[in-house]
Amino acid sequence: MAFEKLYQTYNKNSLTLKNRFLMAPMTRSRSSQPGDIPNKLMAEYYGQRASAGIIISEATQVSLQGKGYAKTPGIYTQEQIGGWKLITEEVHKKGSKIFLQLWHVGRVSSSKVNGLQPVAPSEKAAKETSVYIFEGAPNGDATFVPVEEPRAMTKADINQVIEEFRIGAKNAIEAGFDGVEIHGANGYLIDQFLRSNSNLRTDEYGSTKENRVRLLTEITQAVAQEIGSEKTGVRLSPFISFKDMNDPEILDTIMIATKELEKIGATYLHLCEADWDDAPEIPNSFRDNLRKTFSKTIIATGNKTPEQGEDLLKKDLVDLIGFGRNFLTNPDYPIRVKQNVPLNKITDTHTLFGGGDARGYTDYPFLK
Repeated sequence: MAFEKLYQTYNKNSLTLKNRFLMAPMTRSRSSQPGDIPNKLMAEYYGQRASAGIIISEATQVSLQGKGYAKTPGIYTQEQIGGWKLITEEVHKKGSKIFLQLWHVGRVSSSKVNGLQPVAPSEKAAKETSVYIFEGAPNGDATFVPVEEPRAMTKADINQVIEEFRIGAKNAIEAGFDGVEIHGANGYLIDQFLRSNSNLRTDEYGSTKENRVRLLTEITQAVAQEIGSEKTGVRLSPFISFKDMNDPEILDTIMIATKELEKIGATYLHLCEADWDDAPEIPNSFRDNLRKTFSKTIIATGNKTPEQGEDLLKKDLVDLIGFGRNFLTNPDYPIRVKQNVPLNKITDTHTLFGGGDARGYTDYPFLK
């Protein structure tokens, strides 16, 4: 099995990688409590997976208000910065790079998680959407609770969120990260502003596609001005509709957003693509248009096989391929692919989120 492109040295836009395997962000809920602080166990986990050319961290809330799930880490206190330093030092010691994913969940939250009413572009709750806590279930398992109706954000709220992303980026660089990824995907706050079915505003942040991309643009500008556009990436999910996010206008909105990100000079655009069995096939026409619009690095993730990734790379439709689940169970995933050997499987789904120890987290074996 030969994967020439996946193992080809890549230098575009100052991202110099060992290979084109990227470890995609995966929420694992192992931060120390209280305080949502990254820890030594997390450092071991990320260090094990430094066979990836670049790692994008799990989603990391920029404020307590931005938290939607229990035991997820933050990047807004000195204790959290100190915890992340353990992780960046370990990853760099192993010769890889790591970006921090900056996150605000918006309406995808509950007061049972953070003690606060969720905020969103509009007073509209996400249907059939839940978040998890770790109280009330046996064996410390995650307990899912429905999200609550959000409060519509004021202009002051919006300004505060922009500032929280800016400070989060500044803190990430202090913690040793090589850059940050702004999470504008998967039904969270920025994505909620992008979509016509969740954004019902009539001010300058709503009512038109151009207005709906404003929050993403202003956050990206603030982050790029703080740490440099060459360290600022953005994640979007044009073909994902879960968390009550089905918007018939989203592809056009994404292209408008892409033009704005090109103007700002964002270093990469990360497409989080639908990965369920009957997910829509992403047309090459969309990828071609994206390539013509955005001149920097394009990343694609979404449960792709190495063969699918290789095909996209050879067609020059993307520059990097992200892998998630297989890195979860195979810390040496690129080596296993190159040698065409069997992969470890998930041994216990109860350990995917939380649990607080090494089980199902750092105990998956390497190749001998």
